[in-house]
Amino acid sequence: MIAPKFQGKQLVLTVALLASATSALAQEAANGPVTQLETIKITGNWLEEPNEEKVLKHPGARTILDREQFEERGAQDIRDALNQIPGVQVQEANGTGGSDVSLNLGVRGLTSRLSPRSTVLMDGIPLAYAPYGQPQLSLFPLTLGNVETIDVVRGAGSVRYGPQNVGGIINFVTRPIPEDFTARFSSGAEIAGNNGHVKATPNFLIGGTNDDGLGAAVLYSGIHGEGYRDANDRTDIDDIIAKGAYEFSDTDKLGIQFHHYEGEGKMPGGLTSAEYDADPYQSTRRYDDFSGRRNDISLRYQHDDGDNNFEVLTYYVDSFRGSHVEQQGTGASAGLYRLTSAPRSYSYFGIEPRYSRLFELGGITQEVTVGYRYLWEESSEVASRTAFYNRASGIDPTTRSSPTYQTSDGGTIAHAFYIDDKIEIGDWTITPGIRYEMISTHNDVVNFGTSGAVTSSLSPSVEANEALPTLSASYRLTNELTVFGNVGVSFGPQQYSQLASTTDGLHPEKATTYEIGLHYEGDTWNAELTAFNIDFDKELYLGRTIVGEGIWTDLGATRHRGIESAINYDIGDVVPALDGLSLSASYTYTEATYEAGAFEGRDLPFYSRQVASLGARYRYDDWILNADLQAQSKQHSPGSADAGATYVTDEDATGRLGDIPGYGTLNLRVAYQPEDKKNAPQFAFGVKNLFDKEYFTRSTDNNGGKFVGQPRTFFVNASIAF
Repeated sequence: MIAPKFQGKQLVLTVALLASATSALAQEAANGPVTQLETIKITGNWLEEPNEEKVLKHPGARTILDREQFEERGAQDIRDALNQIPGVQVQEANGTGGSDVSLNLGVRGLTSRLSPRSTVLMDGIPLAYAPYGQPQLSLFPLTLGNVETIDVVRGAGSVRYGPQNVGGIINFVTRPIPEDFTARFSSGAEIAGNNGHVKATPNFLIGGTNDDGLGAAVLYSGIHGEGYRDANDRTDIDDIIAKGAYEFSDTDKLGIQFHHYEGEGKMPGGLTSAEYDADPYQSTRRYDDFSGRRNDISLRYQHDDGDNNFEVLTYYVDSFRGSHVEQQGTGASAGLYRLTSAPRSYSYFGIEPRYSRLFELGGITQEVTVGYRYLWEESSEVASRTAFYNRASGIDPTTRSSPTYQTSDGGTIAHAFYIDDKIEIGDWTITPGIRYEMISTHNDVVNFGTSGAVTSSLSPSVEANEALPTLSASYRLTNELTVFGNVGVSFGPQQYSQLASTTDGLHPEKATTYEIGLHYEGDTWNAELTAFNIDFDKELYLGRTIVGEGIWTDLGATRHRGIESAINYDIGDVVPALDGLSLSASYTYTEATYEAGAFEGRDLPFYSRQVASLGARYRYDDWILNADLQAQSKQHSPGSADAGATYVTDEDATGRLGDIPGYGTLNLRVAYQPEDKKNAPQFAFGVKNLFDKEYFTRSTDNNGGKFVGQPRTFFVNASIAF
């Protein structure tokens, strides 16, 4: 099914890679040590307790990154950690996502601005403001210090989780309650090599479990300090999680979790070409900032007796975000600015029961899962702005009147039903499934004139009922090697801002994803290889202008296709003289193009066709040395794909448009990590971008322009546990 979507040379390359890898890996597994898989047992929630075996059995592209892995590669924040995963590209902080409070995550060439194309979860709970009506992550309410594992499912997940899952499912698993009482304290710091600014990342965990199965823990993680831009680049984030659990019996347990996040990030903003040439680290913006807070509480009951697995998860989320952004005037207001403000409040409630049952008949094993999610959400958004002013006058715009020019109050009620059946026949596993979404969304929008009088109002609403089928299959060639293929349909409903848009022809989005690939999990090495193809019938894109609100446009059909690969090899297990040495590498090729309109056949904006990494890890006694190289090819910022428009490749004067050169950076890390001393002190130090490579990205939104990347940066980390 995927073959017709690939050009000849790409198809030949993909098939050759799969065939050669399958043959080589099968031969090694046949001749080398064999790892016996566990006997059949019920899976239930397959995001629960992610591990290597679940990756091997998953019939689609999936990568699990644990705390040890992302710490050893020098990750200091979520952005650093996600960039280690094939197919995932996280943009440097830029535009109105230009602080540590936001996350710009793109998968397989899908738009990365504020991460709208993936279902992003924390312990299975949505992290977006409003999963249906506002799925962006301009407020990303989680910090790396509270994360134990990152589970990225890029294929075969759309039945269980949604909406907005064309970019896969990303689940951040927070640090668990310890079995024994533990108090662990750690802190890190980044020191920017260009200006000496320091950003600290303290965190701690205190908790444990008694003999009766009652456990509790408190987690804290923060980010505080200045970034590498010279002005307006301060971050203050506090992220607190309190969790409790009680095991009633060997088969039943109850968990409760409360989460509070509060953060503020200054946004130094983009520069024009001339400003960047004069000093790429300067900021011409004094007032741009973004702040937010989130409170959520969840309750989870689980029953697992080996044949039956039942879970019910319920949660309530309340969040607020606010921002200030200077807008530059045009026409009669050219050379003048005004300060905009956008306070917004959101809340949602969800309940998700799911039941799985294991059936065994002869040589056939089936696990049938049925599930349901009810989700209610509401939003309240306000937009205000000052009159235009001259920066040279010295006026502080925060003291000026900022009348409201628009309000909107939206809401959604959504029901999602799903069923899938994992059928195991010999070495084959075939899983058909279907998800059915029933969505009702409305948004009441009121516009105001300069006098405060209502000038217009509208109350659009939309009903959506969508059936989303999937089919996946995997074949276990050996106990260590699985090949797979899948096809699935994903869905993105209309958002509140799209309902409020005056643009005609907006619509829900649907995409079909195809994958073929393999997983290999051996004693000495592991590998993954996937070929993928995503067809969007009609993809929506949020365009931006210097002045005014974003305009949603229909790009028409788009196509995303490519190859993802990764390998980790423990050389010390094969060559005793190199004991302690292991190597890793990854390579992703993505081709994401317009398939209609003025830019047909050209690359979509803000993604790299090629991304590669190479890493080495060496342990000697209690010391670990890591070296990691990461590189990416050029990106594009071509401008709007309106009829008759020109695909911009040369940089314009604003710095917003034009090609973005590729680059590579090298990170080094040295750590003292005793292997057999559980509570021994640990410390690490290292450097990111060792050779101080200067690179940049662009943004086309209201505080867009040219953004310099992270320069040479030194970091230290230390921890102690009791």
